[in-house]
Amino acid sequence: MNTLELVCPAGTPSSMKAAVDSGADAVYLGFRDATNARNFPGLNFSRAELEHAIDYAHDRNCKIFLAINTFPEAGNAAPWHSAVDDGAAFGVDAIILADVGLLAYTASKHPDLRRHLSVQASASNPEAIRFYQEEFDVKRVVLPRVLTLPEISALNREIQVESEVFVFGGLCVMAEGRCALSSYVTGQSPNTNGVCSPACAVRYEDEGDRLVSRLADFTINTFAPGEAAGYPTLCKGRFIANGKTSYLFEDPVSLNAATMLQDLAAAGVSGLKIEGRQRGKAYVAKVVTSFRRSIDSTHDSNVEVDDLISVTEGQRRTAGAYDKTWR
Repeated sequence: MNTLELVCPAGTPSSMKAAVDSGADAVYLGFRDATNARNFPGLNFSRAELEHAIDYAHDRNCKIFLAINTFPEAGNAAPWHSAVDDGAAFGVDAIILADVGLLAYTASKHPDLRRHLSVQASASNPEAIRFYQEEFDVKRVVLPRVLTLPEISALNREIQVESEVFVFGGLCVMAEGRCALSSYVTGQSPNTNGVCSPACAVRYEDEGDRLVSRLADFTINTFAPGEAAGYPTLCKGRFIANGKTSYLFEDPVSLNAATMLQDLAAAGVSGLKIEGRQRGKAYVAKVVTSFRRSIDSTHDSNVEVDDLISVTEGQRRTAGAYDKTWR
């Protein structure tokens, strides 16, 4: 059974410290620009902040993974190359990449820098993963959130690289953060704008006794009086199909696979990833502390698992595709 590495998010220096102090084995973060897929205003790291984060983490036996996981703009790869070069110079423990051009650049320019394949690449079969390993010497693949436990186990038996899976946080089923539908609706790419539902495109409007949420000109959901109104994202919207109104793509729930850690380890998984670089340090501290305790107690069946319901989307949780039959 594999040793499980706890990989935790940080969108700010204070969240990074919270993750490290709460027991993270590795923290993933990104620069304050379009080179990372969570390019939110007010989040992410300057070059100086990254250097400090590396020192802080390494002093406490924690790794830093740098996410450069977006796809460069045509004819303007320089910012992405600079991000890779700076990450290598500062001494990050791994770089998380999705674009084949950036993988080729990194493998050629920094052959000793450990490369992880981002979930943004959506590599979910042995042939695809072998390609990235053979061509770019990728050491780990972050698997999409649509694979069942038996599929993950079968996949790990056929590949020669480490695998990492999400165990907590938002569920993104739309090509793992590269949602073509939200690009169509908002006119902005989640790849470089860092969010599938930019605030400038979000509206809430009262229509009679109902509250309606819209993304640009599209109605995403309607809420009855007293019903909790979620943030309008296309994959969490209610739509009419075949005469039935339902959450067509995915329910507005949060992933929590804390009860499945032994199963994931037995399936050959190496890394457990917590989603939430856009969340605050209180979220990071609470979730990381809980999962640290769960990992350290995987052989003790008497240890209770925290429900973490207060920090889950919609105050509802699911084990995602790990034990779910998809509609």
